[in-house]
Amino acid sequence: MSGITAKLVKDLRDKTGAGMMDCKKALAENNADMTKAIEWLRQKGISSAEKKSGRIAAEGAIGSYIHTGARVGVLLELNCETDFVARGELFQGLLKDVAMQVAACPNIEYVTVDEIPNDIVEKEKLIEMGRDDLSGKPEQIKAKIVEGRIGKRLKELALMEQPFIRDSSITVEQLVKQVAGQIGENVKIRRFTRYTLGEGIEVKEMDFAAEVASMSS
Repeated sequence: MSGITAKLVKDLRDKTGAGMMDCKKALAENNADMTKAIEWLRQKGISSAEKKSGRIAAEGAIGSYIHTGARVGVLLELNCETDFVARGELFQGLLKDVAMQVAACPNIEYVTVDEIPNDIVEKEKLIEMGRDDLSGKPEQIKAKIVEGRIGKRLKELALMEQPFIRDSSITVEQLVKQVAGQIGENVKIRRFTRYTLGEGIEVKEMDFAAEVASMSS
């Protein structure tokens, strides 16, 4: 424990939200290296969350986020295993963070890549196969390029694949697993809806000069 001060432990706790004993152990395991200790705690949280991922998460909460200016709003359902955890600070913090993430990512439409319908995947493949920069390339090479592009495109549509807006070194999926590890329950993002003010409303554009002319005639 040489070199591991109370301040170092507190700093690690502030950065990760992990318990004091876990922070001490992480620092001890990594020779007081803050960066390695943070990674160690992340791995520990993810590992812990994976063990619980098969358990039923039927409790939870629906949260909302309205962005400054009230032009973008989000409703999001986050599930856990017990009502007690759903009322807790960690769970509610995650609910708020993920709802804010949805507000910040206008292109996402699904929670995970697995949820994307096959017809959407096939449509994206057709678009990529028809791009000019692929013309003349051998079919095998073209297929590999398209596969890579499709994989990237599908990730752009999935919430869990996005870099977390408060810490771009992790994805939303990793964030959820970290919190699940700290909480000790399975945690799942079930669904979300993003609202943009005026979306879908057809606005009639006025010809100002013609309007003035008609008024003066």
